[in-house]
Amino acid sequence: MLAVTKITSDTCPPGFDSHEPRRLAALRAYGILDTPPEPEFDDIAQMAAQACDAPMAHINFIDADRQWIKAAVGHTAREMPLGFGFCTQTLAEDGILVLPNLKQEPELASNPLVTGEPHLRFYAGVPLITPDGWAIGTLCVLDREPRTLTEQQEFILKALARTVMAQLESRRSAAALRAREAELRLVADAMPVLIGFIDRSLTYRFANAAYRTWTGRGPEEVVGRTIAEVLSTGESKARLPQIERALAAEEVRFELDWACPDGQVRVADIRYMPRFAADGAVDGFYVFVHDVSDRKRVETLLQSRASRLEAQVASQARDRDRIWTLSPVLKVVAALDGHIEGVNPSWTRALGWSEAETMGRKIPDFVSADEREAFITALSRLALAVPVEDTEVSFVTRDGGLRRVLWTFVPEDGVLYGFGRDITEQRQAEDALRQSQKLEAIGQLTGGVAHDFNNLLTIIRSSVEFLRRPDLTEDRRRRYLNAVSDTVDRAAKLTSQLLAFARRQTLKPEVFEVSERLRAIADMLDSVTGARIRVITDLPGEHCYVRADASQFETALVNIAVNARDAMDGEGKLTLHLDAGTSMPPIRGHASASGSFVAVSITDTGTGIAQADLARIFEPFFTTKEVGKGTGLGLSQVIGFAKQSGGDVDVRSSLGRGTTFILYLPQVAPPGAVGLIAVERMEVTAGEASLRILVVEDNLEVGRFCTQILEDLGHSPVWTQNAEAALAAVEESASDFDAVFSDVVMPGMGGIELARKLRANYPHLPVVLTSGYSHVLAQDDAHGFEVVRKPYSADELARVLRRAVKNGHPR
Repeated sequence: MLAVTKITSDTCPPGFDSHEPRRLAALRAYGILDTPPEPEFDDIAQMAAQACDAPMAHINFIDADRQWIKAAVGHTAREMPLGFGFCTQTLAEDGILVLPNLKQEPELASNPLVTGEPHLRFYAGVPLITPDGWAIGTLCVLDREPRTLTEQQEFILKALARTVMAQLESRRSAAALRAREAELRLVADAMPVLIGFIDRSLTYRFANAAYRTWTGRGPEEVVGRTIAEVLSTGESKARLPQIERALAAEEVRFELDWACPDGQVRVADIRYMPRFAADGAVDGFYVFVHDVSDRKRVETLLQSRASRLEAQVASQARDRDRIWTLSPVLKVVAALDGHIEGVNPSWTRALGWSEAETMGRKIPDFVSADEREAFITALSRLALAVPVEDTEVSFVTRDGGLRRVLWTFVPEDGVLYGFGRDITEQRQAEDALRQSQKLEAIGQLTGGVAHDFNNLLTIIRSSVEFLRRPDLTEDRRRRYLNAVSDTVDRAAKLTSQLLAFARRQTLKPEVFEVSERLRAIADMLDSVTGARIRVITDLPGEHCYVRADASQFETALVNIAVNARDAMDGEGKLTLHLDAGTSMPPIRGHASASGSFVAVSITDTGTGIAQADLARIFEPFFTTKEVGKGTGLGLSQVIGFAKQSGGDVDVRSSLGRGTTFILYLPQVAPPGAVGLIAVERMEVTAGEASLRILVVEDNLEVGRFCTQILEDLGHSPVWTQNAEAALAAVEESASDFDAVFSDVVMPGMGGIELARKLRANYPHLPVVLTSGYSHVLAQDDAHGFEVVRKPYSADELARVLRRAVKNGHPR
């Protein structure tokens, strides 16, 4: 029995502020102090004691000068000094406070409850926290023997502490009461212990999910029935003496062999705990049934084996308890090197491999071949006590199929415990949804491309038809030629935007200083946005650098600025802000990125973007503008450029309050003494010597047209239709050629492979590449060679060839 003494200042523990007014106000707001016992709180204390297999438990509240006990199991004390007990220490804990042996705690060994009755040795308590974060009391369990709690018991104790607070909140509203009852049911159903309540008419009024394991009937089939209806006639009659003792206010405990529906005979530890009504009468009794089969087996083994085997037997018993817990989760127990020592039935149900076929093999033996190496690496990190995130991997079933399993592995005491959740059907549904979304996006993209290119082709075709007229005046001929040239430029720009959206454009990354580039762009934006929009720059004093395509960087900012101008209807404020050395947060569901980033923010004072449109603004051809006022590809170029450059774009907006686009790009170190952003420029001068150019182009029309251009420029082209023929021509006489001009994408050997071979064998023979699009160029710039991007002009081709010949080698 716990002793109670008067409160003095000497009994208040050091550092405990008993007069903290806000915490005390939170406690007293519940009106719980000095109230009579209530079954709801008594039940929770009983459940805590039973779940933790402890002889004592209580729920107490920490007042200004005392610990007041609302419900208790194993003692009748209603209050004690602040210095007695250990609950005031629990108030400072974020979670559970477990003191396995109070005698070994220097500050607690002299506590009266340790040195005298009831000679406590073990304490575990959880703070009772209000929704506002105030710790007002504890739920604790106590024992006279040193011990500890299992993870499951700690979970249950924490859950019951939350249930105490739910009960307090239920005093204020019926909704809180229902939440508490739901949590009680959840806690009870999560426990492997059978829990029930039977009233004086021997009718079940409560039953948890474990009844299905023990009786073959779920809670819905048990509640409302009598003992005789749930158990067999013989069983119900055999238990009548114990039932009568429980209804006579006696706690009853006994063991028996219980034949379960699955055919197993389990040793059941049964407890009948009387429940007292408000008037003190027994209105029924609780039923608690523990499966102690493994414990009985261990006790038998311990009696016959020497002390050398005791630890091994206990470990095996713990392993069997964990593995064979009834659960849909796949469970495996293995050595740290992956050798399997046990699996549960869910393993066999999901994968088809029996326990006999599994034992002795390694976990990676069941992993698909293409994922096995990464899985082995993860297991080796666990063996070295390096934390590993949950692992999703494909396991091979006995019939040769694959099941997708999400695994959590926990190393403990030299043993590896694995918990797997079969998510095969979930992933299949997600893949089907993604495929459907891809098909829809392809349809939208194809339609948009066809629409815009048909418009451009209409202009070209109409202009060409007029150009064929013999009576066309020179002024009109020049106008139609300009229309064709301008339309080709627009088509090239549309193609560039599509490649940017697809993150396949060929970039020209260079290291440049962002602040300097933003100042130049701000001046340009003044003319883009108009006189009624004020462009403001907010830039840091220090320099910061990125490595990206400077032209695409400027294009991205101009695209955002044009959208902002339209959103402000030509009047407002546009602010460019720069943050250096920042991190990139999670964006649109993607994880955050490590490393240092530059964040360029463009904020407008426009109408904002509706939340329904925010998720779609980067889709190709999606636009909220009127027909004819935008292609819907501007923001697609922005996100394509950002992603391909290793960054991303975030958007924050609300209707009527403007929009902020934040462009994230990886920050790099400043360039060295040799400038990386200077671009060599050469102009074609008249009277330069004719060049002999080897042209490599597989397309017949393009090859003819290219040789015609070179001839018109005064050069002597030699045309081959594949890389193999070009190599043969050079090998025959390399000195005959001043330069090689090759397409990148060709059947057989590609242009880049050809260029590398020529550079290795003929280092002084310049090679210039050309391509309208190549995924190889998109991934790695130009691989060290000059590149002319299609469509190209005659002047541009002449300038690049002259520069390559002058340098005498690839750049």
